Amino acid sequence: MQIKFGTDGWRGVIARDFTFDNLSLVAQATMDYLNKNNLGNKGLVIGYDRRFLSRDFARRVAEIAVGNGIHVRLSDGYAPTPAISWAVRETGSGAGVMITASHNPPEYNGFKIKEAFGGSALPSTTRVVEEIVASNAASGRHIEECSFDDALNSGMIELFDPSIGYFKQIRSFVDLDLIAASGITAVVDPMYGAGSGCIPRLLPGIDEIRNIENPSFGGQPPEPIGEHLKELSALVASGKYRVGLALDGDADRIGAVDENGDFFSSHCIFTVILRHLIEHKKMLGGVVKTVSTTRMVELLAGKFGLQLFETPIGFKHICELMLTEDILMGGEESGGLGVKGHIPERDGILFALLLLEAMAVSGKGLRQLLNETMDEIGHFFYRRIDRRIDAAAKEQLIQRLKSQPPEIIDDRQVVASNFSDGFKFIFENGDWLLIRPSGTEPVLRLYSEAGSSDQVDRLLRAAELLAGI
Repeated sequence: MQIKFGTDGWRGVIARDFTFDNLSLVAQATMDYLNKNNLGNKGLVIGYDRRFLSRDFARRVAEIAVGNGIHVRLSDGYAPTPAISWAVRETGSGAGVMITASHNPPEYNGFKIKEAFGGSALPSTTRVVEEIVASNAASGRHIEECSFDDALNSGMIELFDPSIGYFKQIRSFVDLDLIAASGITAVVDPMYGAGSGCIPRLLPGIDEIRNIENPSFGGQPPEPIGEHLKELSALVASGKYRVGLALDGDADRIGAVDENGDFFSSHCIFTVILRHLIEHKKMLGGVVKTVSTTRMVELLAGKFGLQLFETPIGFKHICELMLTEDILMGGEESGGLGVKGHIPERDGILFALLLLEAMAVSGKGLRQLLNETMDEIGHFFYRRIDRRIDAAAKEQLIQRLKSQPPEIIDDRQVVASNFSDGFKFIFENGDWLLIRPSGTEPVLRLYSEAGSSDQVDRLLRAAELLAGI
């Protein structure tokens, strides 16, 4: 099969695409890349999540790394992706590998490469690894390996606890004592994933739900969106807790529930934390958002005179800017957020704690904090819908939007556009519509943000009519 890296790593269905044989091909190509670029001699960090066979897949990668002469630091248990990313940078390793499919459904697993700077592999890196995989497969390249027990006994595999260094970094970034003293009642939903236990260890007394090991994730994708957080919402709505915090399967993404028990989206989280970083932590720098992320970030950056960057969807694009520019914060619609002074990487655990810190500093709930900001910059409504579309119709739509982009949508004049990732149409008052065909699925993703929920619905319906669905 052809191995392709997506927005963050290679993923596939276990036993169909994500097999030990295919994993071995990808691992060998990765080790070839590291040794060719003089990174293998710096060692490799390997971690894994709680998915089916993740531990065994991680051990297989370790066997191949050692077979190629690379020393391995292997997590001694399941670990969050940001902890592995931090360990790569902290130990000065050449790279890291995280076995996880993040927020994908339970039947998936995946292989993420983390570069020496402590973030996801850049597109230029994964393209080379893909080429090596194809070349090795065509030439029948032998898989170099060493048995796990032999490698462990020789010291070439070293088991370690990534939480030690990672928690030390978190404690230096967030005022945990202030949060504890505030008495905020909070409950965490790690969605059965690798973030289980982390926040209660950092803040004793914080309650947690759905924290047992369950590779089926309760029968739903471990993605912290409203429809998957009904139990968390009900707990907060009951009055027992003031806030609910949620992590995805490998804890690099965040979702939340506000003081009313309502879902608090990544757009809202981005807005609240950005203001907290500027006003209370006195941090400055540029702001990065993806093309599908709220205008509130843009307006808030303008209010404080911060430079704004807009990128295609995928945190790898944000990471590239964090490596080359002075970036305060970057984020995307899917709940991935990164911040200056940490690693150029998404970190759901850190941002959950920053939400609590913002509440502790202000004495206010999340919705109250957001509403105060919207009272200044404007109130916004956002919605995304996914629609099935066959390949032929999708291609026809793409060609039509490229060659004849509409000048009027829903009787409204299009005043600007952005076709860097999909087709984004912007209207006179800043309302916008994004039509984004999936590159891997027969799906059309439609996004809109406007000053009223009715206008959002109208624009989304206009997009459906435009697409003929």
